Amino acid sequence: MTLDGDLARFGRGWRGPALAALIAFLAGLPGLLAVPPLDRDESRFAQATAQMLESRDFTVIRYQEAPRFKKPVGIHWLQAASVSLFSNPEDREIWAYRIPSLLGAMLAAAACAWGAAAFFGPGAGLLAGAMLGTTFLLSTEALIAKTDAVLCGTTTLALAALARLYAEARDGPPAGRRAWLLFWIGLSVGTLDKGPVAPMVAALTIAVLCLMDRKAAWLGRLNWIWGVIILVAVCGPWAWAVTVATDGGFWSAALGGDLAPKLAGGQETHGAPPGYHALLSPILMFPMTLMLPAAAVTAWKRWREPGVRFAIAWLVPTWLVFEALPTKLVHYTLPAYGAVAWLAAAALLQPIGGKTRWTGAALTAFFGVALAGGTFYLVKAYGDASDLTFAIPAALLLAAAGLGGGYLLVRKAPAQAVVAAVGLGLAGHAALAAGLAPRLNPLWLSSRVEKVMAKAQLLPEQGIADAPVTVAGYAEPSLVFALGTPTELAGPEDAAQAIYEHRPAVVETRQEAAFETALAVYHARTHLVGTVKGLDYSDGKKMTLNIYEAAPGSPQAPDQ
Repeated sequence: MTLDGDLARFGRGWRGPALAALIAFLAGLPGLLAVPPLDRDESRFAQATAQMLESRDFTVIRYQEAPRFKKPVGIHWLQAASVSLFSNPEDREIWAYRIPSLLGAMLAAAACAWGAAAFFGPGAGLLAGAMLGTTFLLSTEALIAKTDAVLCGTTTLALAALARLYAEARDGPPAGRRAWLLFWIGLSVGTLDKGPVAPMVAALTIAVLCLMDRKAAWLGRLNWIWGVIILVAVCGPWAWAVTVATDGGFWSAALGGDLAPKLAGGQETHGAPPGYHALLSPILMFPMTLMLPAAAVTAWKRWREPGVRFAIAWLVPTWLVFEALPTKLVHYTLPAYGAVAWLAAAALLQPIGGKTRWTGAALTAFFGVALAGGTFYLVKAYGDASDLTFAIPAALLLAAAGLGGGYLLVRKAPAQAVVAAVGLGLAGHAALAAGLAPRLNPLWLSSRVEKVMAKAQLLPEQGIADAPVTVAGYAEPSLVFALGTPTELAGPEDAAQAIYEHRPAVVETRQEAAFETALAVYHARTHLVGTVKGLDYSDGKKMTLNIYEAAPGSPQAPDQ
């Protein structure tokens, strides 16, 4: 049996989407279990979800006392369901908050395979889903507890269902009775997850297809009336509830305070010129980088084919919108990655020219070696010699994905090249995320502080030390998530007051002088429990965090 035959056999029917989902699962799971909570977005999302479970208020999103009016509630509901099923908010187990992201990546890979199979056959569909599921960006988002992997999954599901209807109208395989329903479910859940992004991608795709085809009768299969009812039923109750609960404050903050600044300028120093996403795509799409030149040639030469045309309509307008936005983050274009995977899979159906093969091989070899070099840089900057045990396998696998895939592509074995690059890239990402990254201690300040305090029985959840812990000079959300919602992020005077009240305090060394001065006012004495040194990678500052408790016999506040 040839590889093409095996791919066709394993990609047929439900097996193709299921295998693509399994590949995405294997790509994301190791890091999901091993990587400590990340700053800043992941820990903010997880902390807000933990507060929902603690307060039982599932309408208004809050981070400590402040309302968090940026994104809809969908991701928090999914995380809350996951934590309720597999953990509890008191344990602060980040892996439980990440499960929806892993499921979102699996859904994206499965939907990509399902949609591509309608145009390019089951074997190519399976490879499309596998390529998407193992891209460096999606397999990383799969281990981060925020909106983007879920958005990719729901958007890809909606576009795959739309593509099935489009293919059926052009003498393709039957779309099935539920394709329209899956479109609206994907669109609705995507809207509840991250607002207008999923509807924007779908609307742009439909608009471009109508312009290219100059006919739109097939869109009637979407059952628009029932679809709008589904959209309102999914999003409407929470939209109404949060409007009432916040007196409209959520919408003014989300639209005026979050969305509008992103449209007007580079919000929070995340501005970049057009071309930013295209420049980063070879490394973010690795190991699919191998097929990017062939995908581009396919889009240029075969745009009249229904599947290629649909992928172009999905990819190009969405990508241009995000390139035009002043605010740019690397994950913004992720909902369009499925279209790139389709074009890459379509390229496998015809012979790939020599220049295209060599270009793809050179690209993937370069970025595979670059990722390997980045692995050793991480060890040099944040690790030690013992970490080479984990860095060397990760680097070798990533380099092999680029070099081995490139070699096979040049040797005119494109399907084998993709399989090799995907397999080695998946293993390399897993070794990097689960083996090396958790050992880079300087990057994990908050989790190390938590461990020191747990050993000294100073964590409020242990029921011995009084809450809240006061932190001066370090305000990352990961520490709030680790120490609990009441954690006080304040100044050195507040930290001194905490010691006077016989509560624990964490003080960054830049705040030490003011902390000692305030302690003298209270005539309080401290016992240094431990010191944690590292890097706050959110702002690039080196940190030294001292963990204190009141010394035995230290004066105590009268009401304590």
